[in-house]
Amino acid sequence: MPTLLITRRLPDTVLDAARAQFDVTLRDDTTPMSAGEMAAAMAQYDVILPTLGDGLSAEAFNGALRCRLLANFGVGYNHIDVAAAQAAGIAVSNTPGAVTDATADIAMTLMLMTCRRAGEGERMLRAGDWQGWHPTQLLGQQVSGKVAGIVGMGRIGKAIARRCHFGFGMDIAFVNRSPIADPGVPARQIAGLHELAGMADVLISAVPATPDTHHLFGAEVFAAMKSTAVFVNIARGDVVDESALIAALQAGEIAGAGLDVYEFEPKVPEALKAMENVTLLPHLGTATEEVRTAMGMMALDNLTAFFDGTPLPNPVLP
Repeated sequence: MPTLLITRRLPDTVLDAARAQFDVTLRDDTTPMSAGEMAAAMAQYDVILPTLGDGLSAEAFNGALRCRLLANFGVGYNHIDVAAAQAAGIAVSNTPGAVTDATADIAMTLMLMTCRRAGEGERMLRAGDWQGWHPTQLLGQQVSGKVAGIVGMGRIGKAIARRCHFGFGMDIAFVNRSPIADPGVPARQIAGLHELAGMADVLISAVPATPDTHHLFGAEVFAAMKSTAVFVNIARGDVVDESALIAALQAGEIAGAGLDVYEFEPKVPEALKAMENVTLLPHLGTATEEVRTAMGMMALDNLTAFFDGTPLPNPVLP
């Protein structure tokens, strides 16, 4: 039986299916593996199912290598140096599609919580500071009929657009690195990010983490936004210059932010924690039983295909 390392606990359904096909070692730890730990694992296991944040930089591929496939648990793979893996003869796969709806739902959660000041209201109530309803308490802004600006019109971006348009009657505008013939809803493709930032009431990041998107959202983008606008990030933390976002919020350049991911997570700046107009979630994008199970089964599909000698269903290319 091929040996398989699963770097963090997955739903029991996935683990049972994996054990039926592989000699499984489960690392029962909730923290990511370091590059050194990953390098050691590369020499010990036939295949590895890594998770977000595991140290798969070029350093991990320098030693003795037994591993031949990294079946990544997740659609994002910015923690893996794919070029270094493939140069070492190691294939990489991911799990697109399974995460789409759950991640789009979190974008809606962040948009509504931030615009309607829901987090602030809950904190007030839990602290015992609520004195009852009155007409000017916690006045936020409605999202119905406003402009949703979506950056990145892939599967998740389109799912967000559907929710915004059909759920709230929002006007949809977007930018994408290539033309999108059918965004799935009435929408305008805008030529530049700064132009989109200037017209959006809610600017939503749905881009992959790549060298090209690192700090895509920086001081110039936030300066271009309306002072009443809200920024939402459900992509990856390093697409945002966190220092620039904090400065924009402190200066009142934008009205608020809803964040599910962070540049140096799990570290979250104290400045963000201190702001009442910022909604902070602990990377909940795909955190449903159904989605995490589907992700695990998709990763296993890639592992099975590899040992069957058939093409990977979800290969990742450098």
